[in-house]
Amino acid sequence: MTERQMTLQSHVEELRKRIFIVILIFLAAFISGFFLSMPLIQYLKQTPEAAGLELNVFKLTDPLTVFLDFAFLIGLLITSPVALYQIWAFISPGLLEKERRVTLMYIPLTFFLFVGGISFSYFILFPFVIDFMNGLSDLLGVEEEYGINEYFHFLFRLTLPFGILFQFPVVIMFLTRLGLVTPAFLRKIRKYSYFVLLVLAGMITPPELISHLMVTVPLILLYEISILIAGFAYKKAMKTAEEQEEDEEE
Repeated sequence: MTERQMTLQSHVEELRKRIFIVILIFLAAFISGFFLSMPLIQYLKQTPEAAGLELNVFKLTDPLTVFLDFAFLIGLLITSPVALYQIWAFISPGLLEKERRVTLMYIPLTFFLFVGGISFSYFILFPFVIDFMNGLSDLLGVEEEYGINEYFHFLFRLTLPFGILFQFPVVIMFLTRLGLVTPAFLRKIRKYSYFVLLVLAGMITPPELISHLMVTVPLILLYEISILIAGFAYKKAMKTAEEQEEDEEE
């Protein structure tokens, strides 16, 4: 066996070990999610948005589906920092010391941005959406009766995308450090990006101006913040490249 084959095999073995660790952590977190789901579901049912709704079960499997969904999401949330650390540990040997420290900071930042995105969507946007839907029901003169499974699925569809969208600054920072994106490029495509964000906001929110603005404005602010972050990351990347060139010349 050649040295290259041995190196490749060792990388595959290490990757397999790290994936196995993530799977074990997820299984443990998934099981823990069953115990954490009940108090979380009870809390969400007692919030002002849900307290005025009559939540029902329309299928025999709906209660189990709700518990499985919550356990799965709780498992993902608990496992995500571990998975990000395992990815960092796998690629860190190929990074410089400064790059290791910088990329390691992405892990807690990514987690807090995800939680922040979900919190923004749930505490600020979700009440407006529920009020809008209730207003439509009153306008049509229909009795509101919702299934608990459908209610929480709607909640997940509205909140989880924001947890992902709030990762945008971290993604931009990472791509800038890799040299794949520059601040000048982000400024150049600004108007196209705004259009895409408007479309995304329209897909997430109901056809109502205030809710649409409440989504569009934070997304645009995130984009502008990403440009500023890309500027700092780009300067650091250029400085690191210059230091490497000086070390090679010496």
